[in-house]
Amino acid sequence: MAVRRLPSFHWWRTVFFLIPAIGFYTAVLGTLSVTSGLLGIRGPFAHGCARLWSWLILATTGVDVTVKGLERVPPGQTYVFLSNHQSIYDIPVLFWHLPFDLRIIAKESLGRFPFIGWHLARTGHVLVDRANPGASAFRQVNELMERKRSLIVFPEGTRSPDGRLGVFRAGIFRLAIDSGLPVVPVALRGSRHVMRKGHLTTSPGRVLLEVFAPISTEGLTRDDAKALADRVRGIVAAAVAGDEDASPTSTGA
Repeated sequence: MAVRRLPSFHWWRTVFFLIPAIGFYTAVLGTLSVTSGLLGIRGPFAHGCARLWSWLILATTGVDVTVKGLERVPPGQTYVFLSNHQSIYDIPVLFWHLPFDLRIIAKESLGRFPFIGWHLARTGHVLVDRANPGASAFRQVNELMERKRSLIVFPEGTRSPDGRLGVFRAGIFRLAIDSGLPVVPVALRGSRHVMRKGHLTTSPGRVLLEVFAPISTEGLTRDDAKALADRVRGIVAAAVAGDEDASPTSTGA
């Protein structure tokens, strides 16, 4: 009879330490963020809660991040940051290490989740109605511009299980062109080794975050969205080349 192997140390650490700790961080900081909105507190407080949440997750897990190229992006402007996507840890990596007032795009139903959803719904994140995504997203992105907030998007639409870069969907590039926002290519290497898609176990690890110069959308039309998507994907692909797993794995969503 085959002997069943016990789960690894990192599995036990994830289930009995990290998940409860991150749940606690989410409940406390989500409550503070939502309460600040209900009390009419304006400014960067809510985003500060999100950044502290991100730092706590990275520090507790043991994720060491090296950042390159941040000097290429002038501060004080609004951008659409476009990153490859390897892990759920990409969000805390980006929120803590990009010194911009960031918001994400998420499906509207996520806004009903306790704590994290309430935070997203009340602090200006772009929650998209999938029945009418274009009008909803465009209105909310215009509101971001007015408030000098930037957007972080994963144009692959799903996490890569093996580091291979997927197709960059043109929709977000059309939105950037319509809104007149410059786009910023971002490359992440190594985050999938912290927590892989489809796996519960997390492990300490090293992540490289590289930020590239903004690309203006001035003068572009919606017909240029595919070419812009291919250009940004080419920049990111060159930065993550060689980071793929040796053996191909399923890339299903």
